[in-house]
Amino acid sequence: MSEPPAGWSDIDHGAIFRAMPTPYLVMTPDLVIVDANPAYLRTTGRTLDDIVGRPVFEAFPGSPNETDPDGGVAKVRGSFQRARDTGRIDTMELQEYAIPDGRGGFSQRFWSLISIPVLDAGRVCRYVIQRAEDITDYVLDQRGAGRAGRDGMEWHRRVLEVESDLYARGLELTAAREAELATARRLAALAGVALDLAAADSVGELTRIVTVSGLEALGAHGAALAVRDGDELGMVLTEDLGTEAQARFARLPLHGPLPASVAARTGRSVVLPDRAACLVFADEMADVLAATGTEAWVVLPLQAGSRALGSLSVGWTERRVVTSQDLELLEAFAAQCAQVLDRIRTREAERDAHAAVRGMAEALQRSLLTEPPQPEGLEIVVRYVPAAEQAQVGGDWYDAFLVGDDSTALVIGDVTGHDRHAAAAMAQVRNVLRGVAHSQPESPARVLAALDRAMGDLSVGTLATAVLARVERRCDGGAPGERLLRWSNAGHPPPLLVEPDGAVSLLERTPNRLLGVGPDAVRVEHACLLPPGSTLLLYTDGLTERRGASLDEGLAWLAREVADLRDLPLPELCDRLLAVLPDALDDDVALLALRVRED
Repeated sequence: MSEPPAGWSDIDHGAIFRAMPTPYLVMTPDLVIVDANPAYLRTTGRTLDDIVGRPVFEAFPGSPNETDPDGGVAKVRGSFQRARDTGRIDTMELQEYAIPDGRGGFSQRFWSLISIPVLDAGRVCRYVIQRAEDITDYVLDQRGAGRAGRDGMEWHRRVLEVESDLYARGLELTAAREAELATARRLAALAGVALDLAAADSVGELTRIVTVSGLEALGAHGAALAVRDGDELGMVLTEDLGTEAQARFARLPLHGPLPASVAARTGRSVVLPDRAACLVFADEMADVLAATGTEAWVVLPLQAGSRALGSLSVGWTERRVVTSQDLELLEAFAAQCAQVLDRIRTREAERDAHAAVRGMAEALQRSLLTEPPQPEGLEIVVRYVPAAEQAQVGGDWYDAFLVGDDSTALVIGDVTGHDRHAAAAMAQVRNVLRGVAHSQPESPARVLAALDRAMGDLSVGTLATAVLARVERRCDGGAPGERLLRWSNAGHPPPLLVEPDGAVSLLERTPNRLLGVGPDAVRVEHACLLPPGSTLLLYTDGLTERRGASLDEGLAWLAREVADLRDLPLPELCDRLLAVLPDALDDDVALLALRVRED
């Protein structure tokens, strides 16, 4: 099952409906019964199986002895239709209406009835609710008292008493029902707000929902959300409270005297029903009342366990009688807001911590991806593009450095993984390789073999692919400016060579085993000439791998692209090559390009 909205899951609306002591019947706009609460079933002596799915006047047809076309059935039907068609509550006068007694007959009853429309966002009626209170015993008691003195003025007096009692009772019931209905409407409105709150992913969005949708649902004039920041509260006030209040009370001390601070600090709600109560609470409230135009406040703490997160203030322009139902509703809403705020703050803290770690790892990685040297007669260009934004660091690297015999070492490599651990392992492998290459610069194969042994000895628990190349001046003469390339490949994609005449070839040889698999692996090296004007490209597999495409297809694509771009300056060639990559890369891309200059 999907998780219910944070906080609101604590309120079981079905349980509330079932527990209501007053009978309720729920119908479609066509007056077909869809539900009833247990109080209604007890009052009518029916079961849900008896009535659900049936038209209401089929389930409750009224007395068969009724002959008046304007009798009980017609009046009750009219009340339903008025509520449905006008969208307004319809309250009936005392109504006599017979219901089946379960023995084949009918029981004559007296009812106090209200028809209630349930409207959707477009003000279209979705349901009609009947609130039906059985007052038969009350009416019969009153009539029995009247029969004790039937003659003259005594009888007339008793009739007036009955009517007066019924009228007074009707007023009391109507007031109670209106209050209950108002609470129900607020509860329904807050249910919609709860769905919005569940989707909030920032304090700003939470604040907007609470101070706009929540304010409307609570029927308040203004509201303020206070979020704790150390020993201060950051306050966001609704526009209704005025720009002066927004500027003046933007931040409050946690240990200050105002209700927002007290509720946040103590974890207790503050109820100030009128101006006098506000001024008694704190002298500073006079400034709040003047700046906001309010007369009454309820301020509720926002807490997660024992942690104080802030407070929620709700204000009205007139004196407000806050009932226990009102306070329970407000406290439930505040508890929900607190849970959402706690979730958001926790995620923000996690994101901040992750960003800090990621930033350090990225700084480490980029500090290792240094600018290459520019030896005489050679041009070297490097590029690095991280993978998707959730993995800003990885194990790809390039390197270029001079070794003691006037040669240039070129490295391209890829450590498994795409996180800070991969970046740390890459740093180890890179630095060990540099040291080994300087100690025995003459052979790329011997350098990789020594690196493999060192990784085992130093417990560098990772796998890596790499190409190590040396670009050397020819000692046996040869064409002016011509260089000798020697390289060894440890399981990495092959280098790509563009010759001066435009021919493009992959320097494919049988690659040796990956680094980190076995220190005794046999490593070999290869050699070819680099005439002036030739270009060598070393790269990681993020450049050629594509979803749904084979490795050979990726390499063929790279060869075509480089052939088309071969006449461009080397930096532009690299940039244009990377520009055709997808926006969201699945893997890092490291690129090292070398061009032999033409004199």
